[in-house]
Amino acid sequence: MKSCARCQVQNPDEANFCHQCGAGFAATATEPRQPDDETQLWRSFIGPKSDHYLEVFKKFSSPSGPRFAFTWNWAAFLFEPFLWFLYRKMYVYALVYAVGPVVAFYFTQDLSADLVWRVMAGASANYIYFWHVKEHLARLKPRPGFDDPRWEQSLREAGGVQPYVIWVGVALLLLKVGLLVALGLDGPRDRALLPPPAGSGHSGKDV
Repeated sequence: MKSCARCQVQNPDEANFCHQCGAGFAATATEPRQPDDETQLWRSFIGPKSDHYLEVFKKFSSPSGPRFAFTWNWAAFLFEPFLWFLYRKMYVYALVYAVGPVVAFYFTQDLSADLVWRVMAGASANYIYFWHVKEHLARLKPRPGFDDPRWEQSLREAGGVQPYVIWVGVALLLLKVGLLVALGLDGPRDRALLPPPAGSGHSGKDV
């Protein structure tokens, strides 16, 4: 015998519906698993390192709703921040972090501007990603058929990662190293061609 979760009346084990209130046992049996289904939704959307991000996202939860809490994302800090956002399919933020450091350096001519943007990305990337996942799942949730393979596919297409970004990052890193080496080689040569400063005592003739 099994008890109905709605009215507590005992029913035969093979019963699909309660003979007292008509509640379906299949429907009531799935109710305790709803939190797991919610977690699976987030895990399917996040893709790689989903367990890590789900653990981090717990810090943003509070009884009054989501709130900012300081966390650190080493991937967004150590690598090019715009590449990390692009890897996680946050295209608007990828554009911001691609253009922002360039504009900041253009106006300041200070290489430390890049470090400032990296620190900003490292401190805010997890929280931005949390809202990215939350908002996309809110839009996808009304679609029926969570157990349908097409639903899983739609989650992976909207979420997950862009694997090709890794190779883009490697190419950009090699390009950056090449530019730094070229600038290092051109620097001493350019300084050697500069005329001596005025008043240095050199007349240009042999003594």
